[in-house]
Amino acid sequence: MYEVRVTADFAAAHFLKDYNGKCENLHGHNYTVYAHVAGDTLDDGGMLLDFTKLKACLREVCARLDHTNLNDMSVFSQNPSAERIAKYIADSLLEKLPELQKAEKDSATKKGSAFLKAVDVFETPTSRARYLL
Repeated sequence: MYEVRVTADFAAAHFLKDYNGKCENLHGHNYTVYAHVAGDTLDDGGMLLDFTKLKACLREVCARLDHTNLNDMSVFSQNPSAERIAKYIADSLLEKLPELQKAEKDSATKKGSAFLKAVDVFETPTSRARYLL
């Protein structure tokens, strides 16, 4: 099994309602995002997936979040946790790159295709949420 990973980042503000602590207050993070793609077959060029294509899509999705107040986005239901951000990014990548839908292990038609495996969102270098597909 092969795996590739690309990275992007964005800066955004948010607050967590229903949280008892300082994160209830508006604050910001410089988020780092990793998108992991896996598969068992390489293309004729010896690649699982072109880094440039995946990186461009990840950067485009992160640009939607950059320099915003994440609480203003209805998709986060007023609680833009790192977990919800990771799922939003994963769902957005799948919309932009539908060929990354999770492969069905028993399906001969999907065997060998690349699939989005996980999205990591780091709020800080020591705090990460992962959405696994």
